[in-house]
Amino acid sequence: MFVKLSRQFIRVSGLAGSSAILLLGLSACQTSGPSDITGSLGDKVESSYASADPRGDIESLRERVHANPRDADAALKYARALRATGQRAQAVAVLEQATLAQPGNKALLAGYGRALADNGNFQQAFDVLGRAHSPEDPDWRILSAQGAALDQLDRHDEARQYYASALKIIPDEPSVLSNLGLSYLLSKDLPKAEETLRRARQRAPADTRVRTNLAVVIGLQGRQSEAENLMKADLPPEEGAANVASLKRLLARQAGRADADKIPVATNRHAD
Repeated sequence: MFVKLSRQFIRVSGLAGSSAILLLGLSACQTSGPSDITGSLGDKVESSYASADPRGDIESLRERVHANPRDADAALKYARALRATGQRAQAVAVLEQATLAQPGNKALLAGYGRALADNGNFQQAFDVLGRAHSPEDPDWRILSAQGAALDQLDRHDEARQYYASALKIIPDEPSVLSNLGLSYLLSKDLPKAEETLRRARQRAPADTRVRTNLAVVIGLQGRQSEAENLMKADLPPEEGAANVASLKRLLARQAGRADADKIPVATNRHAD
């Protein structure tokens, strides 16, 4: 199976009332839905949800939550199942109720923040994730997720401060580096984006999502042949050709756009 470049769009608030449409470019072969936001939110929802019958799981988990509204584990699993089936607003509602019942539960707050970001509520997601984080016991995943939310708000300099804090805790973590690289891409600093994504690829050479992020950045700098070679490296000919064709379509759409703010983004995710 080959990597598919999806055609999902998210409208993101920009500066001075403007907006940018980000093409969420990458959906790996094992993924059933579009990725979260700019980068890793530390919660690999669709691609990690392995149940063969998530809708059936939803029914049983709903019963568990209704039977015991303070069952945090059930609420988190219920929300993940909802997100895996595209019911993002409902997942937000479930976790909102759960956090109201247990406002100090950091696991619930972290899940709620990720669900908000997944639903496009980036400012609220950033605020809730901050409540899930303790300076005395910092969590690099939450810091990276906060950075990703800030990037979607066009607050790139602030976002990079959060990535820097995450990298102090876990140096050269590829999911954080990928987020950082995409942050540079969003602010159109393509050379810096390439440099950072190459570091991520060195740390995670088998991650097709990081590789696609890097290929997009290389292609946007006009080095299409190099980008195509990267996309088909170490793959059977048929799969490599399919990936290259997807990359060409993505770059061709970008080249044909008059609005320079519309930048295609292939997103990366990282499991808890």
